[in-house]
Amino acid sequence: MPPAYSNGVARPEKSILRARLWYMLVMLIFGVILVRVFYLQIIRHDFYKQAANAGHLKEYEIQANRGIIKAHDGSSVVPIVLDQTLYTVYADPTLVKQHQKAAEALSAVLGGSIAGYEEKLRAKDTRYVVIARRVEKPQKEAIIKKKYPGIGAQEQQYRVYPNGSLASQLLGFVNNEGKGVYGIEQALNKKLAGTNGQLKAVTDVHGVPLAANTDNILRQPVAGSDVVLTLDVAMQKQLEGILKAGVERAKGQSGSALIMDVKTGGIKAMANFPTYDPANFGNVEDANLFTNAAVSSPLEVGSVMKPLTAAAALDLGVVQPDSSYYDPSKYKIDDFWITNIEEDGGPGQKNIASILNLSLNTGATWLLMRMSGNDDHIDKDGRNAWYEYMSNHYMFGKETGIEQGYESAGTVPDPNEGYARDLTYANTSFGQAMTATPLQMAAAYTAMLNGGTYYKPHLVDSYVAPNGKVTKVKPEVTKTGVVSPAVSHEMQPLLEYVVDNHRFARKFDQKTYSVGGKTGTAQIAKPEGGYHDDEFNGTYVGFVGGNEPQYVIAVSVIRPKIAGYAGSQAAQPLFGDLAHMLLDKFNVTPKTE
Repeated sequence: MPPAYSNGVARPEKSILRARLWYMLVMLIFGVILVRVFYLQIIRHDFYKQAANAGHLKEYEIQANRGIIKAHDGSSVVPIVLDQTLYTVYADPTLVKQHQKAAEALSAVLGGSIAGYEEKLRAKDTRYVVIARRVEKPQKEAIIKKKYPGIGAQEQQYRVYPNGSLASQLLGFVNNEGKGVYGIEQALNKKLAGTNGQLKAVTDVHGVPLAANTDNILRQPVAGSDVVLTLDVAMQKQLEGILKAGVERAKGQSGSALIMDVKTGGIKAMANFPTYDPANFGNVEDANLFTNAAVSSPLEVGSVMKPLTAAAALDLGVVQPDSSYYDPSKYKIDDFWITNIEEDGGPGQKNIASILNLSLNTGATWLLMRMSGNDDHIDKDGRNAWYEYMSNHYMFGKETGIEQGYESAGTVPDPNEGYARDLTYANTSFGQAMTATPLQMAAAYTAMLNGGTYYKPHLVDSYVAPNGKVTKVKPEVTKTGVVSPAVSHEMQPLLEYVVDNHRFARKFDQKTYSVGGKTGTAQIAKPEGGYHDDEFNGTYVGFVGGNEPQYVIAVSVIRPKIAGYAGSQAAQPLFGDLAHMLLDKFNVTPKTE
């Protein structure tokens, strides 16, 4: 019976419309399914294929070859840090099946505790556990041959040191995570490390990682650049031996020494004692041994500051090289007395040469008074003038930018704030109440002696890219006009005079060579304020050369236990030995008539 409608007339067009709507809905759903299938099978094919293979396909880094560190040895360039290929044995605990049996096998090959290995193999919430590092190839192959599920080995580069502990604190080391720490390794980590690649570590059905091949590399590693240092290997060895002997002779807690090229700011040798073996850095209990104290440990430098104070006063024109004054042997500044050592000769007429030779604290204070425009007191003008030289000429209180981790800037007091400002600044004129590193002192002396150019201290001579391209590092000028060329020329004979009037184990032939320098003995500050009466640091900064200075030498000995002044009894003999070493063995250019 046909359908009936209210008006008695059939309406088949509604049935047709309904059918069309259903057809469109079905086609829409079918289209969505087709688009989804296309998206999954074509666009996201690689993603889901990798996800499907996740049980036996994992990605690991391929360590890039780290750059080699080299140094000069005569006319040759030789490696002082190399890489050695060893292996890291690891496990994916989620794939390990026979924990005790696998632990026993690892112990049999690698040594060590079975229980310790089993604990690692049962680790929770991780898919990567290091079983052992620095594994030799035969041991690695013996482990892989056993095919225990979830246990594999990864090639890794480790640092090798052909010269043992030579320059260890300057070089730093590479830690177990492959990151450079301390020294050159930290400062240049990015250049040395290169860029790691990415590896598909395919495992078999048991979860044992298979050997990698080129088909399994997702991204090739890019090797790091080699670095050639300014160091002279022979000079470095000599300096380290002399430093060790000097610190032990003075019964010092520690010591530092460095040799800088006056014309470039390049470091020819730098060391600290005691030191450590970077190949066994994990055995070091005192982390302080890792730091390069010549760069990282500022100290109150003592009277080695006095030549810099004299040079500033000469440069300002407030004194002349032959200026003389009456020295009262003590000055009262801010209700405190500044005095000299007993060998000052007492009150009397003194000059610039005697200020340096007798190491007069009152003489350095008088120079600061002259910077103030006075002869009997210090004022704001003098403090600001001396602050300008300390901070913006000699660059104290600022990092030099040398290629070393953990460089320290040292400290320079504010000239216009704080208690007893005049006394504080009087103290800075002879190297107390401020701090600097041996490196900063060497750089300041270099600028004072080379005509007034402050070269950025540096350790890198050149970089060698993986493709062999050599990039030479040019000396970088930080500041010109540190002092005038005339003042620089005047300071050389003044410092020669000091050397000539002090006792060394071997005298210097000043007719053939030019040797000058200055001792420093500084009281050690107490953490709570004030100074120890019986604890001192000894310093010496000086130069060797011919008509012009060629090398600056900076020495520090921390807390020597020796009779006499720390500067003259501990640091001065070290300087003398290093100066003679340079003159005897390293082609210092003699004077010409």
